[in-house]
Amino acid sequence: MLILISPAKTLDFETPARLDRFSQPDFLSDTEILVKELRNLSATEISDLMKISDKLGELNASRYQTWQPTFDDRNAKQALLAFQGDVYQGMNINLWQQQDFDFAQEHLRILSGLYGVLRPLDLIQPYRLEMGTKLAHAKLTALSANTLYDFWADKLTQVINQQLTKLDQKIIINLASNEYFKAVKPKLLTGNIITPIFKDWKNGKYKIISFYAKKARGMMTAYIIRHKIINPENIKNFHDSGYSYNSELSDDKNLVFTRQSSQN
Repeated sequence: MLILISPAKTLDFETPARLDRFSQPDFLSDTEILVKELRNLSATEISDLMKISDKLGELNASRYQTWQPTFDDRNAKQALLAFQGDVYQGMNINLWQQQDFDFAQEHLRILSGLYGVLRPLDLIQPYRLEMGTKLAHAKLTALSANTLYDFWADKLTQVINQQLTKLDQKIIINLASNEYFKAVKPKLLTGNIITPIFKDWKNGKYKIISFYAKKARGMMTAYIIRHKIINPENIKNFHDSGYSYNSELSDDKNLVFTRQSSQN
């Protein structure tokens, strides 16, 4: 069973990594192609391309100029420890043991606009490049793709299928956002795709509330990893933060978890 999640915009490269074990991303040569092209853009052009503030445009222009193709624990950090968004807060990684990281390294993959796909302990350098970014800019001359979806789709689909074969488990637990899951080609994946969905009771009905749903996706990821779950039926036992499996709203492909009031 393979879990897919999204990266986070918020990063932490100041806190020392609690692990000295790390791995290298599989697609660094492709990442380097993107970085070399992005270096052609000014801070203002990066702001326009990514639809971010001038301050963030300057920060990321600097990041791409100083990005180095050789990664080690002095200039990079493990992806799972570097990302700090809502999903990762929900994972509460500070409670993980060594065996949890071992299981995650085999069963968890992070989709990324710059790195393609990451294992939890793959080193990354600071960046911002969302998967939905359109690459239609005259200065990005070497890219034969209009979007990052075009750039990554075949590679991501292939590597996910390879990992499913290695695990001998044809199940994908999709806990990624729609923006990032669109980067793979679901019809070409060799695994059955199961998507957990989290809904809160509001104004007389169950609704997906983005902030709570993101944290719940992180909690579900941690639940699977810490319990070493390989049978998707056991996911239905998830009950963290007041959520419980709702059989009436679920089907074979979508497992819906609901709660009456927010507790996080």
